[in-house]
Amino acid sequence: MARQFFVGGNWKMNGSVEQVKKLVEMLNGFNVPANTEVVVAPPALYLDRVHQNIKKEIKVAAQNTYIKASGAYTGELSPQMLKDMGLEWVIIGHSERREYFKESDELVGEKTQFAIEAGVSVIACIGEKLEEREANITNDVVARQMKAIAKYVKDWSKVVVAYEPVWAIGTGKVATPEQAQDVHAYLRKWLAENVSQKAADETRILYGGSVNGANCKTLAAKPDIDGFLVGGASLKPEFGDIINSRQ
Repeated sequence: MARQFFVGGNWKMNGSVEQVKKLVEMLNGFNVPANTEVVVAPPALYLDRVHQNIKKEIKVAAQNTYIKASGAYTGELSPQMLKDMGLEWVIIGHSERREYFKESDELVGEKTQFAIEAGVSVIACIGEKLEEREANITNDVVARQMKAIAKYVKDWSKVVVAYEPVWAIGTGKVATPEQAQDVHAYLRKWLAENVSQKAADETRILYGGSVNGANCKTLAAKPDIDGFLVGGASLKPEFGDIINSRQ
């Protein structure tokens, strides 16, 4: 069975009431192919506003959650709260969370497990920094990050892996389709050897890192690239082209 194409849009810390209204109107105007799953991740403040107004073909994700259901954790959200609001997805382990908020591989694994147990599916992010790419240890880095996630995951149908080379996020630099495919193929091989052949065959592996309307079709044509996690371009009309890049 072919893996369903998946396009995620991470709005990061962008938006205002007016901009969110316009983005929802833009998204509601897009054609979403029947064979494509689309999920957008607004800032936490706008999650419910987007969820209430977006068309049913597009799902809404949070950009982060914590490993507790409730309690004295000022500023945090729990996956149970997302579930309560009718939200089905969360992004975990984005490189910006790892870099700026010092989230460890282990915490990313724990967050992934806790979200899945709460009934929320996870877009789990991994990727290497520029110095790691230049040192030719990309595979070692992503394997380490995958190991920390796999340790906590029992049901891989609830996980989408997003490979995002840190050096390509928001920089305008893009991994070549061949570079991206090489890492995706390695990750699929890693899943086969360390989890199961079923997980390798069925888990969707997304590419993220300066994806735009101009490069999406070439990337989408690669056999192990099952979609994208898009940053800046998810706030622009070209996001519609990216959603339709597998057509």
